[in-house]
Amino acid sequence: MKDESRPYTGLEDQLILRDHLAADRTILANERTFLAYIRTALTLFVAGLTFVHLKILSAEIPFIVELIGFIFILLGIVTFFFGLVKFIRMRALIHKIKQEELKELRKKGPS
Repeated sequence: MKDESRPYTGLEDQLILRDHLAADRTILANERTFLAYIRTALTLFVAGLTFVHLKILSAEIPFIVELIGFIFILLGIVTFFFGLVKFIRMRALIHKIKQEELKELRKKGPS
């Protein structure tokens, strides 16, 4: 099984520390962004559930409160899937860029 976290195996002498750190920072930034989407989605979802349960206490306008709750729940679900799609696309793009860099480094050979 190929170790995806170390794509530059065998080429370490051609890369400087800055190159390794830049690649790692990009991967970690993508993961942090995905976690922020999850956090936002969960917040919206929980807020929606709160509004749905709040309709019991609000006898005057239960329909509007429940509608707001369902909108928040749907927004939470949409936010999660939007973040997931962005995460997967960015991860694929990062992988593609790394593969292109590897091809270029292998063409150049050891300096």
